[in-house]
Amino acid sequence: MKEVVKGFRDIEGSEAAKRLEIQKILINEFEKYGFEFVETPVIEYEEFVKGENTSDEAVSDIFKLKDRGERNLALRYEFTFQLKRLASGKKLPYKRFQIGPVFRDEPISPNRFRQFTQCDVDVIGSSIKDEAEIVAITQDIFSKLGVKSKIYVNNRKLLNEIFDFLKIKGNKEQVMREIDKLDKLPENEIKNNLKKYKAEKLISILKNKKNYFKKFASFKEIEDLEKYCKLYGVKIEFSPFLVRGLSYYNGSIFEVKSENTEGSLAGGGSYLVNGIQSTGISFGLDRLVIVSKLKTENKKVLIISLNQDKKTIELAEKLRKENISCTIIYGKPSKALEYANAKKINYVIFVGENEIKSGKFKLKDMKSGKENMISEKDLLKKIY
Repeated sequence: MKEVVKGFRDIEGSEAAKRLEIQKILINEFEKYGFEFVETPVIEYEEFVKGENTSDEAVSDIFKLKDRGERNLALRYEFTFQLKRLASGKKLPYKRFQIGPVFRDEPISPNRFRQFTQCDVDVIGSSIKDEAEIVAITQDIFSKLGVKSKIYVNNRKLLNEIFDFLKIKGNKEQVMREIDKLDKLPENEIKNNLKKYKAEKLISILKNKKNYFKKFASFKEIEDLEKYCKLYGVKIEFSPFLVRGLSYYNGSIFEVKSENTEGSLAGGGSYLVNGIQSTGISFGLDRLVIVSKLKTENKKVLIISLNQDKKTIELAEKLRKENISCTIIYGKPSKALEYANAKKINYVIFVGENEIKSGKFKLKDMKSGKENMISEKDLLKKIY
């Protein structure tokens, strides 16, 4: 049997069940806020994938390939660049969400793979009011997942104003990349790196308290975002060191963190799509699975047919209409019970000649081991 390619993996069992449950929550929240689902190709032309941000680290890590026509292609590394095509000619605001795999040809680690699942929500034709809605969705999702989190915000316009104040003329993107490394590298190392751009004073400026930044005109956008977030009952935290790694951001930027976890749980911001102001946020499903306290125990039932297939199928269909996950096994009870244990099935129902005659079924609770004879109409009450 062939091994999985390095940096990729099979996902099954309880982890797959948890991932599916989290995606259901995300989809439900996105749809509640009026976003529509889309799917896009995994493979695109390499030139389109790279776009104008060829110096971004994520872009440099794209998987490249060729088809039979020797065309230069690449696997998508994110969803945002594909919005250039999707948003063309759409009635604004265009609100879309997407969930699916993205790929990066980068070094791997125990919890870092080359294929991972992103869950994105974006508004094309946005204002600060839409940014507040994106933040509200984010809080709703982490609340549903049982994750205590903080939403940090900053603004690229504010950072650019501070750069102008410090007379940092060129190399702004490189300076931002250095600031973005502050949660990974020691401050002294970052300061030394900033010296070559004559930007070492930047760190002391960014360490100032919130009121200091009111002198910059762009800080008004932070205040406006706070005001609209309050209308949703959401508190945001201003973080002047927040940069976000991708160079296309041009306004507000967001990052979600938890006290119990290193790194960010979600991130995004505002940017241009075909010259139109837009905003969005991306959730990494793999990170959500790790941090979520979500319980995925669904009501699962196994029905064992003891040569009573017609009645067994009828009963299974009744339970399925009540959204109860139902599996039928025909044959030996001992093997069926082994299967139920292996699959962590909650209840087993026996359907035999005696059960049909009496109008009561043997119901076994697989957790407690208790067995009861119960009428068909009382089955649902017991299972729920």
